[in-house]
Amino acid sequence: MRQAPSSRQYPRLSTEPTAIAQAVRCLALGALLAAPAAFAQSSDEGGSSKDGTLPAITVTDQSDSGLRPAYAGGQVARGGGLGVLGTQDALDTPFSTLNYTAEGMRNLQARTVGDVIASESSVRNTNGDGGFGDSYQIRGLPVSVNDTGFNGLYGLVSLGRMSTAMLERVEVLKGPGTLMYGMGPAGGVGGAINLVSKRATAEPVSSITATYVGSAQFGVQTDIGRRFGEDKQWGIRVNALYADGKTSVRDNNQQQTMGSVALDYTGRRLRWTLDAYTQHEDTRNFRPQFSIGTTSMPSAPDGDSNLYPGNTLQLDDKVVATRLEYDLSDQLTAYGAIGYHEGSSAQSFPSATITSLRGDTTVSNGYYDQKVNSTSADVGLRARFDTAGIKHTLTLGANTLDQQTDYFYFVNASGVASNLYNPVALSPVSAARGEPTPQSQTRLTGVALTDTLSLLDGRLLLTGGLRRQQVYSHSLTGGSSSNKTGYSPVLGVVVKPLENLSLYANYTAGLSAGDFAGAQYANAGQAFAPYKTKQYETGVKLDWGRLTTTAAVFQIERANSSTAVVGSQTFATQDGRARVRGLELSAYGEAQRGLRLMASGTLFDTRQSHTVGGANDGKEIGAVPSHNFNLGADWDTPWLTGLALNTRIINTGSTWYSDANTLKVPGWTRVDLGARYVSRLGEKTVTYRANLENLFDKNYWVMQNGYAGTGAGRMLVVSAQLDF
Repeated sequence: MRQAPSSRQYPRLSTEPTAIAQAVRCLALGALLAAPAAFAQSSDEGGSSKDGTLPAITVTDQSDSGLRPAYAGGQVARGGGLGVLGTQDALDTPFSTLNYTAEGMRNLQARTVGDVIASESSVRNTNGDGGFGDSYQIRGLPVSVNDTGFNGLYGLVSLGRMSTAMLERVEVLKGPGTLMYGMGPAGGVGGAINLVSKRATAEPVSSITATYVGSAQFGVQTDIGRRFGEDKQWGIRVNALYADGKTSVRDNNQQQTMGSVALDYTGRRLRWTLDAYTQHEDTRNFRPQFSIGTTSMPSAPDGDSNLYPGNTLQLDDKVVATRLEYDLSDQLTAYGAIGYHEGSSAQSFPSATITSLRGDTTVSNGYYDQKVNSTSADVGLRARFDTAGIKHTLTLGANTLDQQTDYFYFVNASGVASNLYNPVALSPVSAARGEPTPQSQTRLTGVALTDTLSLLDGRLLLTGGLRRQQVYSHSLTGGSSSNKTGYSPVLGVVVKPLENLSLYANYTAGLSAGDFAGAQYANAGQAFAPYKTKQYETGVKLDWGRLTTTAAVFQIERANSSTAVVGSQTFATQDGRARVRGLELSAYGEAQRGLRLMASGTLFDTRQSHTVGGANDGKEIGAVPSHNFNLGADWDTPWLTGLALNTRIINTGSTWYSDANTLKVPGWTRVDLGARYVSRLGEKTVTYRANLENLFDKNYWVMQNGYAGTGAGRMLVVSAQLDF
């Protein structure tokens, strides 16, 4: 039941510059204006050497902390973590993976994880820049930001979006990852995303970066890392971010703060880490979404349009997590981790359906405030041994996630007439804002046993495993509960006829917690049993030395929400089925010295079956594009040492608005252009970066689960990074 209305007030974000904001803006502007001085520093002592090359710049990675080293070009790594399967080289992995590095994120000037993952064609951020939060689609299936791991644990990421300032890697697994990571709290099965935090490296890290984003948002970031002790066994890495000002929406103002600290100890047998971070965001006028009630799709409005004037958003997150590993012997390692997260969001909740090609709408205003408390843990044993010439990596692991969700929800009964191309201000909410009250509790507990066998001197790798997953879901309002058990197997094979050629295949199954029937159905509040998603995949990976090419075909089958009519009543069900087939092609690395490439393409073929009355049988799945293509290039110019130019082209094919296949949403192409220059300012290294996102100011729709949002318009992102 809802509590009595609270007297707590949510203040609108002020656009008046505070003292700290003034200081940050002055610092940012001063650093950016220092560029001409840095160009003038090109001398034998402070700039280019006599042979025309820049002084050596140390690029740090965390290979000494268990991460795979960067691949040629530095944009991605040679491999990454796979949860209970441990860290593996890309060619030894029977799955499609991509592991973005901190260097690649910096050069892209990615502010959030959603900016990073859009660089690969099988993955899309389905919410435009400046929206209420990131949301993802992997291999055509939705993956909530809540299904993102943090150092291998679910439940520890923001409810809205994650800053990249504290991240060393973004690891992407394409396809169901239940066996490897456990079941995600939101049930996403298209793939898995794991965020790896920065840690102190062998070389000291000291940098400060001034930033400018959009039309008037200034900011500053700091990154400090050191190792201590006789053998440098202790490490500390501290990252901080502050930004304030107008970004990508007209009359918008966004204030962001982030602080993180990462401690670690690396001994001969013992390894320990502790991570803590806090994030806060306060936004006035974020990018919204719409329902579409027309027979044809209206033209997308300008990318900087303020479509719901007066909306507000506040996000707060506090996280602490620790992990311990101990080598009981040279062959046996024990590990354990635990983390806790308090997250909240308080936002205006305007909603509207576009009812004509002229863009007519009726906008209702409301509140949707949410709190989530999560406790996540992971323990296990990993053994390495040989039997009759066969090498084994055997892992027994268990994990658990306990998550409670509270929310306060209210929407006005009536709205105000508005228009997509001439929006009016939101009407006041007709009810007082109340405290979020407990709504649901989810407890996910799993036990997994896996074994990876290496035969023929590593030419043949076999992976097998099984996870027993228990899913407990309880509605704290209706009292309905579900306590079910499911099993998620994985079988994978890698054949390497040549050292640089990998042929692979896998079968894996993901598990999702069943939904609760919505309030509009006759069985409102009913908890459905968990459902399984199956994937079949085969592919080839070829490492040419400095360029890797891959090709894969896959099929994913999963349950699809549906309805059933009994007499005069409509019931929610999970009886529908959805199938996604796809072909993926990609290439990444250095095509030649100084030319870094990331190119990929994905073709989708989708079908529905077992729909209510067969109405949608044979139709395509809504919101899944016909194809996606990506091309990214980063080039060191030969005419000026230290200058690099880059571009990123993102193409998303047309999609059906819904499973009914009655309304087509057109595809779109976005072109980004950028440059960076590395020079010296005295004895210090300075890197200047400038990126123009959506160069041609393309107006386009982005699709997310039956809702349409707008993509951001042309936006300038500039930074100056000083390493000292």
